Amino acid sequence: MTASAGKPYLKTAAAIVVAAALWFVMFSPWTAPHVDFWTMMTFSALTLTVLAKCFRPDILKWPGMKWSDIVLGAGIAAVLWGIFFAGDRISSALFGFARPQVELIYGIKEGISPWLLSALLLLLIGPAEELFWRGYIQRTLSEKWDADKGAAVTLAAYTAVHLPSGNFMLTAAAFTAGLVWGLLYRFFPEKIRAIVISHAIWDAAVFVWFPI
Repeated sequence: MTASAGKPYLKTAAAIVVAAALWFVMFSPWTAPHVDFWTMMTFSALTLTVLAKCFRPDILKWPGMKWSDIVLGAGIAAVLWGIFFAGDRISSALFGFARPQVELIYGIKEGISPWLLSALLLLLIGPAEELFWRGYIQRTLSEKWDADKGAAVTLAAYTAVHLPSGNFMLTAAAFTAGLVWGLLYRFFPEKIRAIVISHAIWDAAVFVWFPI
């Protein structure tokens, strides 16, 4: 591999490191108490979007949005919500720590307007995460290796950045959601618009509209 051929993948590795650093600041017990979570999350979403666009200029070059993308995205979000609803009930029955950890996650929305939170999740945070992780990272790694390895490494990175929280349920949620979106992109990359929409709707639904 030539130096020029390897350059996009060095950028991809650097982008993952930046994402890990941002999520560390948001979630680690050493830094989280000193930052406003939603301000930091908004900054992180904007940063990931800029990185993805700079490192992969074609990331937003899609055909026009269709109603079918919105319907499919909403359907995926609904199915994923159902998976999490069932998972919450099962984990709460099996593990005493499960529900308290879930409540800690929901605690970060205290004092925030549900309208503002819905807008942030639906219009910025959800789309930004999906564009970055699947539209940029998984796509680029799949081109470097193959679709299976690209999906696996992206899932591992997406899950790992949540580890500094020390919250097993949050990390498990990241793994589960990342697995669903990663598999969808693995087998249906042409449906990236619907996948992005599903992430945005699911974020707002599970966190604000229909909390589990």
